[in-house]
Amino acid sequence: MIVITGASGQLGRLVIEALLQQLPANEIVAAVRSPDKVSDLAARGVQVRVADYVKPETLSTAFAGAEKVLLISSSEIGQRVAQHRNVIEAAKQAGVSLLAYTSLLRADSSPLPLGAEHRETEALIKASGVPSVILRNGWYTENYLASVPPALAQGTFIGSAGEGKISSAARADYALAAAKVLTTPNQAGKVYELAGDEAYTLAGLAAELSKQSGKPVNYQNLPEAEFKSILVQVGLPEPVATLLAESDIGASKGGLFEDGQQLSQLIGRPTTSLAEMMKGVLV
Repeated sequence: MIVITGASGQLGRLVIEALLQQLPANEIVAAVRSPDKVSDLAARGVQVRVADYVKPETLSTAFAGAEKVLLISSSEIGQRVAQHRNVIEAAKQAGVSLLAYTSLLRADSSPLPLGAEHRETEALIKASGVPSVILRNGWYTENYLASVPPALAQGTFIGSAGEGKISSAARADYALAAAKVLTTPNQAGKVYELAGDEAYTLAGLAAELSKQSGKPVNYQNLPEAEFKSILVQVGLPEPVATLLAESDIGASKGGLFEDGQQLSQLIGRPTTSLAEMMKGVLV
């Protein structure tokens, strides 16, 4: 039995879809705070259990009988370490044979402030003694493609990544990698640095957008504070705006570049290209 935490989220759902291609539905557990959000999965035979990162008693119940658990990192920045600790302790109590964790690309040395909580979580997992595998995920291409509509409207794609190269991949690529690891023997002790096969700058992304849309779009590099301010002005919550601006600065320092191609090796095919994903957005 494999338990996927955060299963109602974008990544969690994709992991479950990938697992359903390989396992009977009743061997998969969707662990969520709100079961009604995954009623469609329940209808397909997936076990649905209540699991809240801040309520340890729900985690103990959710992990009962589990062989493997995928801890998808919490979205609540600043509260992640305490929440993750609860999951790790519950996995240890359940005696799971493998705990997989979605960390950040090169979390041990990442210049992104986002890396701090991932480093702490990895340390907690190591100290727990639970057999584990770390999936250090790079950037999701979707993070940048969400800005395509305003970029087309304004003729400008904004950011703070400078000339930093970004080795992003589709969220579905990372989900497939997680499913692969969860269904492959002898994964304990491994650390995967997962990123896209190709790397691009944001200027390159803007050029690709211009090429495919037929509309001129330039890249404008902004100071971190100005970029964050604009993101807040267009309606993003301040913590999200801070995260995106800080991450772009991290990207400018090489924090989102990786050329080891471990992701494509793991999933057995090339990662989904920026050009291909942009086509989907522009349709």
